[in-house]
Amino acid sequence: MDPTIYYSLKLTIFMLLSVLSTIASKPLVNNTYPKNSNYPPLPITCPIKVSEIPLIQYLIPYDDDSPRCTPMPPHINVPVFPYDRPPFHFALNLEFIEAEWFLHSALGIGLDEIAPELAHGGPPPIDGRKANLDEVTKRIITEFAYQEVSHIRYIEAVFGPIQRPLIDISRAHWAKLMNMALGYKLDPPFDPFIDSLHYMVASYVLPYIGLNGYTGANPNLDGYRSKRALAGLLSVESAQDAILRGWLFERLEEIVEPYNITVAVFTDKISQLRNRLAMCGIKDEGLIVPPELGAEMRICTN
Repeated sequence: MDPTIYYSLKLTIFMLLSVLSTIASKPLVNNTYPKNSNYPPLPITCPIKVSEIPLIQYLIPYDDDSPRCTPMPPHINVPVFPYDRPPFHFALNLEFIEAEWFLHSALGIGLDEIAPELAHGGPPPIDGRKANLDEVTKRIITEFAYQEVSHIRYIEAVFGPIQRPLIDISRAHWAKLMNMALGYKLDPPFDPFIDSLHYMVASYVLPYIGLNGYTGANPNLDGYRSKRALAGLLSVESAQDAILRGWLFERLEEIVEPYNITVAVFTDKISQLRNRLAMCGIKDEGLIVPPELGAEMRICTN
């Protein structure tokens, strides 16, 4: 190796180790992140007025005119083809379901109170109600709810609106769905609103359908803005599904009362139902799988 390159690399490694040592020696605040005045205090609480949130200190300055901020030109210079619109209009049906489900469950109100203009005169959902959620779960679902409202707003802005369909999020409807998944009638009927565990088991049904739908639509889209929209929507649906799975995974062996059925079994049965309805093989898996379906065929957790 050239001596100049050798000593340059040696100096670089030494400087990197010095920086890492300095960072490692700094105390942590609440074991969460290094002490830094740019971070909001913990716990994070929103001001009463949104305008009071000091966003500027969290923004990283950048130059709009810099070449590094300009996206590469698309191969096909058409934002949205006419045939790109139907898949997103179809997806709006699920986005409406998710928005109403999460909004009512976390806040006790729906799209008609949050953003009535997005419903375009469509009927309100059937039997939307507030769920009995613990504080952490409520915050998670509230964030999901507002994400879904943003999804509807974004899809309508890019691809045009549709009227909100009639959505049944009643106890009776969820009970029927769980009966289909388990293969027999639960007694008493499944009620997703009674506590966080029942609610998160029910919510396991939704985001994976969305991310699978967006994945399936991808090969049929050609507009560069359509593909960008799909990538963004898919990533958020995937994140929601991951959060739900993580929440449930921590309670893998917990019994969902009063049925003497574990969380793991519920997720497996729901995933099997989705596979049966899709009729396209195994596209969905619960939290526990046979080894041959696990990562690298080495594990059973999923």
